[in-house]
Amino acid sequence: MKMSRGNLMRCAFRVAAIVAGLVLVAGAQGASSTTKNFDQVAISPDGNRVAWVQSSENSTGDGSAGSAIYVQDLRSPGSKPKRISASSEAHAANEDTIVWSPDSKHLVFLSDVEGEGQANFYLASADGGTARKLTNLKGYLSDPAWSPDEKTLAFLFTENAPRAAGPLMPMVPETGVIDQKVYEQRLTLVDLASGKVRQLSPADMYVYQYDWSPDGKTFATIAAHGAGDSNWYVAEIYTIGAESGELKPVYKPSLQIAVPRWSPDGKTIAFIGGLMSDEGSIGGDIFTVSASGGEARDVTPGIAASPSWLYWESASKILFTENIDGQAGISRLDLSNGQVSPVWTGREVISTAVDGVTAVSLAADHQTSAVILNSSANPPEIWAGPLGAWKQITRINDTVHPSWGQVKSLHWSSGDWKIQGWLMYPANYDASKRYPMVVVVHGGPAVVEHAGWPGAFFNIYDLSTHGYFVLLPNPRGSYGQGEKFTAANVKDFGYGDFQDILAGVDEVVKTLPVDNDRIGITGWSYGGYMTMWAVTQTNRFRAAVAGAGLANWQSYYGQNDIDEWMPPYFGANVYDDPAVYAKSAPITFIKNVKTPTLMLVGQYDGECPMPQSREFWHALKTLGVETQLVIYPGEGHVFLQADHRRDVIERLTAWFDHYLK
Repeated sequence: MKMSRGNLMRCAFRVAAIVAGLVLVAGAQGASSTTKNFDQVAISPDGNRVAWVQSSENSTGDGSAGSAIYVQDLRSPGSKPKRISASSEAHAANEDTIVWSPDSKHLVFLSDVEGEGQANFYLASADGGTARKLTNLKGYLSDPAWSPDEKTLAFLFTENAPRAAGPLMPMVPETGVIDQKVYEQRLTLVDLASGKVRQLSPADMYVYQYDWSPDGKTFATIAAHGAGDSNWYVAEIYTIGAESGELKPVYKPSLQIAVPRWSPDGKTIAFIGGLMSDEGSIGGDIFTVSASGGEARDVTPGIAASPSWLYWESASKILFTENIDGQAGISRLDLSNGQVSPVWTGREVISTAVDGVTAVSLAADHQTSAVILNSSANPPEIWAGPLGAWKQITRINDTVHPSWGQVKSLHWSSGDWKIQGWLMYPANYDASKRYPMVVVVHGGPAVVEHAGWPGAFFNIYDLSTHGYFVLLPNPRGSYGQGEKFTAANVKDFGYGDFQDILAGVDEVVKTLPVDNDRIGITGWSYGGYMTMWAVTQTNRFRAAVAGAGLANWQSYYGQNDIDEWMPPYFGANVYDDPAVYAKSAPITFIKNVKTPTLMLVGQYDGECPMPQSREFWHALKTLGVETQLVIYPGEGHVFLQADHRRDVIERLTAWFDHYLK
């Protein structure tokens, strides 16, 4: 997925991918450097117009030229899109996070046109004209939503935030007395007529997501006390009165929850619940709970897919997007009988925003929609129309073509599981030759690898242009085959999931001209951990590159910024059961390593802190194993600087070329 600077500040593996859960893959330099990118798409409620955020960044990918908002009238498909902005062509800004008014006449969006990187909300007519500034706040603003009566705009606001929200961003250096200062993201309202701003949710409560009730009198929220990065994993559903601010508990889940949505009659709240390793990387079952509280009901038990977003069509029907067997899908759930009916499934990636969550933007009729659509063969463009029957709206990437090889879906058996993954062929593939292969393990682990167009970070598609097969497995723990599959690596990291990956390697070697003596492994985050784990378990991989890896689960527990994600996976915290953490720690088996291993990490990574990579590097150096550690200054879990992104891929490719060629 591709992020402009403005959207990087507003995303959280958020992420999708992302993401201890990053699923970011980036393309070969020939294509990714010329691809124009879309950061968001939104269709008007009446279905007549579609708006999108288009990056206007230069070829270095550093976002220096900003982004702008465009609106296309779908009733005049041949007409030119209209630029809706608080900035101008001569005075660029980062503008994004668009939302339509219920009457389809206006747009609200964020713009930092006044400089210093501080974005505020602006209101503009969909027909064009001068945008009016709505807020004058200092801090981090996100997720705007109009009230049903169109008089109020709700949004999330972290006042005086010292950094962008989310654990993917660089952590603030810690010095002096660490006082655990918490900056709460609060539900905030602005009156559209007067501009009066009111922070609604309690000062000690961090709000992650919310939804207006149909009558505009109440909010459904997912929120938790304490620091935002970690406590999403223990967040609960609350309602908050739109006038009084009264907070009422509705439901305390056993696992993670996301996407709270009111039913049309205001009696029920639906949400997605399940084992999620990263905020913003959504998958699980769909649940419903009474808006007044009580037990939640799983309304998709046993579904062989991972719902990722949902929309109420009526009081008895829910439309939802899903990840299914490595592909994206849209289905409809009839609550009266529990029947799920597929609407559309495809290998294309469908999304509405840069965070990469499988989702669509729906008009009020729940049929007309808009998406950012892409695949490994086709760069991103805006599409709109009936669900699953979209027509292409933009053609800004018509001259961009992939420089990598074709991508095929594979299936193989591993124990009792059927595993899916993607295999990218070398560019200019010749079946008479034998090739090296690199296995790329995705982040997460609760995410899914799609065969999409590449983005700007962790460029593994470049390996294809260098003459490699690239295997991208979705082992147990991934989304796409239901909650039982996603939870199959609980208390088992590095065992069943690693066997799934090895079985995939066996399948490729058995059926294609891959040299079994020239196979490498890499990955970022969970993929970086799995890379470290792999070289402690086998000598099969002749070279390894671990990005933001995890060497020692016991020390990691006290170092990272998101520790609440771990007990659901390990069954206890590290102080109550250190043995279960040691069982899956690469450092426990460090003396087995013979594989040359390169480690890459950001200086201020809060998800997979730098000391984890240093600990592994130090051990290999002590043991005489060929190794190298690169720490990127100022970077977090996702790298923001274009020169650092390029350096990662240049080093990775050079490492594999040296040891595998």
